[in-house]
Amino acid sequence: MSSTPLDFSGQKVVVIGGTSGMGYAVARHVLDAGGTAVVTGRTQANADEAAAALSTHGNAVGLAADLTDPAALDRLRTVLTEDHADTTLLVNAAGVFAPKPFLEHTPADYDRYQAINRAFFFLTQTVVANMTERGAKGSIVNIGSMWAHQAIAATPSSAYSMAKAGLHSLTQHLAMELASHGIRVNAVAPAVVRTPIYEEFIPKADVDSTLDGFNDFHPLGRTGTPDDIAATVTFLLSDQTDWVTGAVWDIDGGVMAGRN
Repeated sequence: MSSTPLDFSGQKVVVIGGTSGMGYAVARHVLDAGGTAVVTGRTQANADEAAAALSTHGNAVGLAADLTDPAALDRLRTVLTEDHADTTLLVNAAGVFAPKPFLEHTPADYDRYQAINRAFFFLTQTVVANMTERGAKGSIVNIGSMWAHQAIAATPSSAYSMAKAGLHSLTQHLAMELASHGIRVNAVAPAVVRTPIYEEFIPKADVDSTLDGFNDFHPLGRTGTPDDIAATVTFLLSDQTDWVTGAVWDIDGGVMAGRN
C-alpha cells in the first residue's frame, strides 16, 4: 500500500452494519481521514451509541433498520435518498454467522442470510442511483468471506457461504456495469476476525478464548482484528486504488495461500 495518507475530505461513507466490528472500524478510519460517515444498525439505540462514539473522530450519523424487514429497508432507502444523496462511498458490512450442519438448516436460517443479501442489493441500487443522478464517481466495498472460497470442517456454513459467494459475484457484475460511471466495486474476503458476530453461537465470555484456538489456523499465527480489515477496505475505497475494480481481496492471515 502507498505511504501517502488516505484523504477522504469532502466524501461521505455509508456503512451498512457500521455499529460494531469491521463496519465500525471502517467508519472510524474514514472519519480519521477527513470524511463523514453514516452507520446503520438494527436499532436506533445501537445506531445512536455508535454515532456518538464515532463523533469523537468526525461527523457521524446513525440510522436504524432491521435489514430482514422489507418495510424497514424501504424506509432506509428513502432516508438515504432524501438526506444522504451526497454519498460517494458505500460499505456493505452487516452480517450474521451461525455455523450449522447442512442437514440441520431450517428455512428460517437460509432466509436470514438471503435477506441480508437482498438488503445489500437494493441499498446499493439506491446509493448508486443517487451517485449517477449527480454524475458523481464513487467506490463500493462488500465484506465477503473466506468461507465463500473454502469450506472449513470445524465451521459448517453452507447457507452463509452460499450467500457470501453471491455477494462476491454481485461485486464483479456491478464492477462491469458501473465502470462507465466511474464507480468502482470491490470486495474483501476475511478469515476469522475478532468481532461480535461470534456471539451468535459462542457465549460472550468465551469468545476470546474460543477464537484463540483459531490462531494457528492462519499461517501468520493469529486471528484478525477489525482494524486489519478496515485498513484494506479504506484503501480500496480511496483514490489510491482507482484502477482496481471487480476484485475480491483475501484478508485472511494467509489461509487461502495454504495450511501450516
